[in-house]
Amino acid sequence: MIADHERKYLERSVELAREALAAGDEPFGSLLVSAEGKVLHEDRNRIAGGDNTRHPEIALAYWAVENLTPEERARATVYTSGEHCPMCAAAHGWVGLGRIVYVSSSKQLGEWLAAMDVPPPPVATLPVEQIVPGIAVDGPVPELAATMEALHREYHGR
Repeated sequence: MIADHERKYLERSVELAREALAAGDEPFGSLLVSAEGKVLHEDRNRIAGGDNTRHPEIALAYWAVENLTPEERARATVYTSGEHCPMCAAAHGWVGLGRIVYVSSSKQLGEWLAAMDVPPPPVATLPVEQIVPGIAVDGPVPELAATMEALHREYHGR
């Protein structure tokens, strides 16, 4: 269940996705928030340079390992504009991060891309829970997902 106070983090993830789009990247943004509600780190997609692994969730996982104890990582939450891809979900699980809250699901993204005749990605899209069994996950958030759909349409319409 997504609490009212968490909406600001989800809105920030959408802002980061907008920043990614403005920089020529696919619109994805994520932030890592401590158990106390402090934003610890945030990033956006950075794949425009040709490295398709430069997802914000990977950057958050690296940052968390370098800056947080295992206990702090387990209590932190990742708020993200889109559900983790399998690569990001695996990184999340391997470093022991806590809950994930996403605006739009991988299933939604797949439907949006198919409707735009965008070829599927080279990696299967799977729900986070299939990659990291037992992880706490919440999403999607319908009132913000429409914004994410529009950002993806803009990116793929270029």
